[in-house]
Amino acid sequence: MYRSRPSGNLDNRALSYLSSITEDSDLFYYDLLGSQAHVIMLYESNILSKKETVEILKGIDQLLTNSNTLNEYADTYAEDIHEMVESALIKMTTMDIGGKMHTARSRNDQVVLDIRMKLRDDLNRISLNLLDLINSLLAKAEEHIDTIMPLYTHLQQAQLGVFSHYLLSYCFSLLRNFERFSESYKRINISPLGACAIGGSSMNIDRDKVASMLGFSDIVYNSVDATSSRDFLVEFSSNALNTMLDLCRISEDFIIWSTSEFGFVSLDDHFSSSSSAMPQKKNPDPLELIRGKTASTEGNLIAITSILKGLPSGYSRDLQEIKPLLWKTSSTLETSIEMMKEIVSTIHVDQNKMYLASVNSYAVALDIAEQLIKNGGISFRLSHKVIGTIVDYASRLGNVPLSSLTLSDITVALKKIDFSHEVITSEMILNLIKQNTPENSIRFRKTKGSPNKNEQKAMIAHIEKMVIDCKKDLDNRLNKLHLAKDLLDKKIKQLIDEGHNT
Repeated sequence: MYRSRPSGNLDNRALSYLSSITEDSDLFYYDLLGSQAHVIMLYESNILSKKETVEILKGIDQLLTNSNTLNEYADTYAEDIHEMVESALIKMTTMDIGGKMHTARSRNDQVVLDIRMKLRDDLNRISLNLLDLINSLLAKAEEHIDTIMPLYTHLQQAQLGVFSHYLLSYCFSLLRNFERFSESYKRINISPLGACAIGGSSMNIDRDKVASMLGFSDIVYNSVDATSSRDFLVEFSSNALNTMLDLCRISEDFIIWSTSEFGFVSLDDHFSSSSSAMPQKKNPDPLELIRGKTASTEGNLIAITSILKGLPSGYSRDLQEIKPLLWKTSSTLETSIEMMKEIVSTIHVDQNKMYLASVNSYAVALDIAEQLIKNGGISFRLSHKVIGTIVDYASRLGNVPLSSLTLSDITVALKKIDFSHEVITSEMILNLIKQNTPENSIRFRKTKGSPNKNEQKAMIAHIEKMVIDCKKDLDNRLNKLHLAKDLLDKKIKQLIDEGHNT
């Protein structure tokens, strides 16, 4: 239909190679929505008559309500959804009427309009799912505010903490991802329509009006920028990867902690897979797939930026290849968040195994070293050496817990570094070791953001408030879109009703 200068039809092989019909199916609704607003703007700008406007709007409504209509009327040689829709409407209304729909518009501003509208809906759903996941983490954290466990660095026991502290750390991280999406929404929710091919139009159109009808907060001012730039896609994809990386790290922790060697957690049977050969197996396949899909999401971002890096200003057909990558990133993130929410909500936590690992751990060493500084007045570096020597001695005895050491053991250990002090004695060190039970270890640490119970409660309250504020922000975005859609629907209905009465 668009072939004015080239003669004849495209070679079928070229058409098949060029076609984006399959990936454009996700844009079908948004293409029709954008066309509705564009047609009404043309009417209100005195470019279309009321009769022409009504006929086109009725045709669009028919395409919206009956999916078979498109295939019935569309040009079989259409390269994309835009040509497919326009060719169908021309057949439904005649060239003299339907052929006017594309006035002051190009596929170049049309496609990026569709992408922006789809992406903002995807982003809002993802944002809602993120808040649901954060609420699941919060609920689980409140259950385990007293569940003591080792915290790890380099996968080695580092300090003692509580399971709630671990879960809350990801609440904060995921909230930052929510905020990133909210910030990027401002740059997604601006309308390119009316930029035409690249340099605007001589027709008397109103870009601001059509942007308002579609719920956009503003327009992409510069017409070259409007049709050329895809920075908002890179930003969305980067934010998506950031979020997937958080899910990937949680997955890795849960996979490790669900092994027989740890046994800290166990996935619910409904979210575990079995082996085809080994009857005893209970595999964390959903978590493993989140890890794998994180790699795919990273690959999509690299592919998108690689496509963009070699393009000149203006639209190039290379941009077509970004759409399936973007759709995949969006759907992967949405389903991965949903899966993680269910896993967190149903995961079984073995508090006894976590506590047993804590009781026998050397992770209280830093606490003892700090107590030694307070009681003995020595430097941290010397205290570090003293306690490190005692830990080494205990490990050479067969990894016995520090609490099992005797006064004689400590005296022997200190002789290895020729340590003597008028205040710090073997008796003092032994008493400090006995005092630093797992419970006291956590209770003694009162710095802001630590595993201390009071800090856990404060963090939970803080996150709950942040979630409420984020939900208000999201609801405000959604309400603006719903209001714009309602007003557009009323305009369409009024025009069609008036057309019936004339």
